[in-house]
Amino acid sequence: MYTLVLRDDVFDDIKKAYDWYEEQRSGLGEDFLLSLEASYATITRHPNIYQNIHKHIKRTLVRRFPYGLFYIINEDVKQVIVLAVLHTRSHPTQWIERTQ
Repeated sequence: MYTLVLRDDVFDDIKKAYDWYEEQRSGLGEDFLLSLEASYATITRHPNIYQNIHKHIKRTLVRRFPYGLFYIINEDVKQVIVLAVLHTRSHPTQWIERTQ
């Protein structure tokens, strides 16, 4: 099993999405967080299950929500590093810039 590491920007991504979903319907933000947790569990158990979408960056889609979770794997220390949690319609430069 790999350790999960969230970069600082990811917390902002999650808060924005959570707040938006809570405005739409009370409790929907919590559902979003639960779906994220399920994605975290999958990528920490099986980080290589998803293909690279750009260089060494992988993406999984968040179940029930139009969000992608972008991550890299550090095999040396057995870490999955989440770079971004963004809406699938976000411009690719938003997550590509975070890899530099």
